[in-house]
Amino acid sequence: MKLIDQVTLAEILLPNDLLWVDEFRWTPVASSSSYSLAGALIIEQGVKLAGRPISLEGPDNEMAWISRTVHEALRAAAAIPARRFKLVLEYPTDSREFLVAFAPVDDPIDGNPVKGFPEHEPNAWFSVKLKFIEVAE
Repeated sequence: MKLIDQVTLAEILLPNDLLWVDEFRWTPVASSSSYSLAGALIIEQGVKLAGRPISLEGPDNEMAWISRTVHEALRAAAAIPARRFKLVLEYPTDSREFLVAFAPVDDPIDGNPVKGFPEHEPNAWFSVKLKFIEVAE
């Protein structure tokens, strides 16, 4: 799995054992309903053009670790406003690509040292949770 910056084309390699935990918790149809003054139900529907959440994480802190160097590269990438990335899934049975941005939440990258205490070596391991949203081209 990799994340490719659409401006610089720099790649950040991600572990292939990250799980897309909210893959099926989204629908491309937006709906709203209201009642008219006469009491009739009005239903409006349309297709969402973007905004699908893509949350990646390793199960139970036992898999999908990244190095501190990769963690720092992800944080630097997330700090660039309006930056777009190509997220490439590289599984033997799944090779999809998505145009994404870091999700507009307080912290789209949640990384914690695997050993449970602060580590400062470049190759120290971190468990990570990443939050992206799919964006329109």
